[in-house]
Amino acid sequence: MNIQEFQAKLFSQAVCSGFTDVEIYYENKEIFGCQVFKGEIDQYEIAEDSGVSFRGIINGKMGYAYSEKLDDASIPFLIENAKENARMVQEDDGEEIFAGSDQYEKASFYSPSLNEVTAAEKIQLIKEIEREIYAVDPRIAATDYCMVRTESVTKDLMNNKGLSLSDKMNHLTVMVEVIVKDGEETKTSFEFVVTKDFHSLNAKEIAKKAADEALSQLGSRNIESRNYPVLLRNDAAAHLLATYAANFSAENTQAGISSLKDKLGKQIATEKITIVDHPLLKDGLASRTFDSEGVASTRLTLVENGVLHSLLHNLKTAKKDSTVTTGHAHKDSYKSAVKVGPSNLYIEPAQSSFDDLLASMGEGVLITGLSGLHSGANTISGDFSLAANGFYVKDGKIAFPVNLMTIAGNFYQLLQDVEEIGSDLTFPLTPVGSPSILVKSLSVTVE
Repeated sequence: MNIQEFQAKLFSQAVCSGFTDVEIYYENKEIFGCQVFKGEIDQYEIAEDSGVSFRGIINGKMGYAYSEKLDDASIPFLIENAKENARMVQEDDGEEIFAGSDQYEKASFYSPSLNEVTAAEKIQLIKEIEREIYAVDPRIAATDYCMVRTESVTKDLMNNKGLSLSDKMNHLTVMVEVIVKDGEETKTSFEFVVTKDFHSLNAKEIAKKAADEALSQLGSRNIESRNYPVLLRNDAAAHLLATYAANFSAENTQAGISSLKDKLGKQIATEKITIVDHPLLKDGLASRTFDSEGVASTRLTLVENGVLHSLLHNLKTAKKDSTVTTGHAHKDSYKSAVKVGPSNLYIEPAQSSFDDLLASMGEGVLITGLSGLHSGANTISGDFSLAANGFYVKDGKIAFPVNLMTIAGNFYQLLQDVEEIGSDLTFPLTPVGSPSILVKSLSVTVE
């Protein structure tokens, strides 16, 4: 049974069963993945996951249910489970079925040419990348993983208020972790590429960048533990922002677990900081023309010149705050309830190149990688203490790699202390991105 036939039968039977407003959300995900090790396929995955969720209002309450199958047996299953779910709701919690926006952007985030790339071509690419990595330098000991992955997602949302929407997107990711050894010293580096254009990928360039990153960390030394100017490279800055991105959700401010509660209209960062959420970004990892409630996607400025102008809202949180939805209803999958989440959220880049930022800091520390983001960051207070990889910078130039460091500070204070912003915006495998940012001072400890 196709989705249109299933929807018609489901809606008819649901209304007969006492539901008023009803909605169906269908998702289909196709995945290909291949990991190689020393020229041989180490892991191989071809998977398809699809299913449908049903939402409906009965006796003034919203009920949820989902199924992995589109067949006649699933229809009464969805209706009865949604009814039962609605009975458990204590009172009307403000959820609603949306009739539709006045206008939707016509945008495509799907590459037909990427879909035509064969499995054999993808495997050949990742094997070639691995060969080129070993060819760079004899100190390269292994690749912890060397993987290519493609993902294609189709989403359909329909309701009995006349709304019928569809989105489709795909992308390819290459992920490599290189291990290098020199005597007793061992270092690793992670490299990634995300694209919709398979034929733009150059195996030799990817391999050299990954290998050089790991090799550059050999010969690490200690530095004095104290406060330093810190340059967070774009990928490290993006990971830090991603850790605190949920604080821009109105769900979290309403729950009292975000420090941005009651901060609308107030300065929360230096004037150099503008943070936007752009669901229509051409090559974004979370681009879409509508959110999980069917609200049209538009570019949203959350922070402008340091001032908090908006939070992320769905229909429910907007009603609670007496405002309008920003179109940020989000479902992790068809199995999930509607929550609030970003699309492509990032700090807007400026004009300075990475080398300009490096030169302007004089002496300081360049951070190229962070770890312990889940355990070492308090998302409510903003305090963090994180293991970090990076380099000592002297006279505006990289001097030498530093042994494993710990950097500590407060995220909200960091936003106030940003002195310059780079032009090198990146999204490191998440829908949250950043350019490199130069911070006036952070505590750096080397054991």
